[in-house]
Amino acid sequence: MIDFFEDIREGDTLELGRYTFQTDEIIRFAEKYDPQPFHLSEEGAAQTHFGRLCASGWHTASVFMKLFVAKMKATQSAARESGVTAAKIGPSPGFEDLKWIKPVFAGDTLTYTRIVTGKTESRSRPEWGLVHSDMLAHNQDGTLVFSFKATVFVERRAARAG
Repeated sequence: MIDFFEDIREGDTLELGRYTFQTDEIIRFAEKYDPQPFHLSEEGAAQTHFGRLCASGWHTASVFMKLFVAKMKATQSAARESGVTAAKIGPSPGFEDLKWIKPVFAGDTLTYTRIVTGKTESRSRPEWGLVHSDMLAHNQDGTLVFSFKATVFVERRAARAG
């Protein structure tokens, strides 16, 4: 269920899903959006500090967004099917502290997770609250490889009652 702002607690954790980065997808994404040698071929990557083909950081961020949206849609659908009202998720006013900590190599499987780090009541939009989270991705060895701090508007229960 997508909780209303009032129900969300610091430390709440949600696994968004897993994704394995395949060679052909890494190259296809790089050709279109990030054509650096270490993303385009094993041969090109061998000549760089990475030593082998790795995914673009923007690719890892795009997969995060894909999994986040899919998780929100599935959660809202499950709530509807069970007759429960799910809170609306609003826009994000932005993110900060984006880090590509370790390279993501062809064949790596990342697990993406959201951990709530705090909440702020919105003064400009009283029917919404702001939820702050750490968005993380760990590889198959449990190593943190990607992170950023996100903020998103979440509907307040009072907005439904009014």
